[in-house]
Amino acid sequence: MSSNRVAVVVGVGPGLGAAVSRRFASAGFSIGLVARTAATCEAVQREIEQAGGRALSVPADAADPASIAAAFARVKEALGPAEAMIYNAGVFRMAGALELTPRELEDAWKINCLGGFLSAQAALPDMLARGRGTLLFTGATASLRGGARFAALAVGKFGLRALAQSLARELGPRGIHVAHVIIDGLIDTPRVRAMAPDRDAAALLAPEALAETYFQLHAQPPSAWTHEIDVRPSAEKF
Repeated sequence: MSSNRVAVVVGVGPGLGAAVSRRFASAGFSIGLVARTAATCEAVQREIEQAGGRALSVPADAADPASIAAAFARVKEALGPAEAMIYNAGVFRMAGALELTPRELEDAWKINCLGGFLSAQAALPDMLARGRGTLLFTGATASLRGGARFAALAVGKFGLRALAQSLARELGPRGIHVAHVIIDGLIDTPRVRAMAPDRDAAALLAPEALAETYFQLHAQPPSAWTHEIDVRPSAEKF
């Protein structure tokens, strides 16, 4: 088993997940790339390896306990135990109260909330054994307020925020930094650009800038930990 520094990113997509992975890799971390779709992880893995870093792609279902446990075990065996875990998985289903089905609500909650719990459980034993580690959770505007037709997202994001608060109070005294990042705005991704091609770049969050926020949270000294931060573009109204 390697003794190098390892970060596991759960929910690697072409936007924030990829940017966070690249940022930690640029600081010398080996990266465990976890996502439902192998192709997404493998593209980021190639980028990291071409830049001289180390990464491992592991397809997994964030909402399945056995799948997540197996993914973390594979990363540990190949790269080493996680020093940082970034939970970035999420699903969005916009629907009214009479449109949304119980199954859709449950499935959204599993990815938006339960998966964060499962990922933390998988990463924590090694962190606690070392007496240090970082758990970072990606939140959203819906972490703070439930908009009309946003129940499926808000239920899970409210829960993820509560999970982060509980873990921070439990684990902070044991050396584990837990932080919740509220992303209050749209991230500049190919999908967003396709949906809103005329949107000003100043109104979008740059993935690389967001990734720097995540890395700096991990780098904070224990005497001055941030437990929640909200991030938005300068043009965003709040």
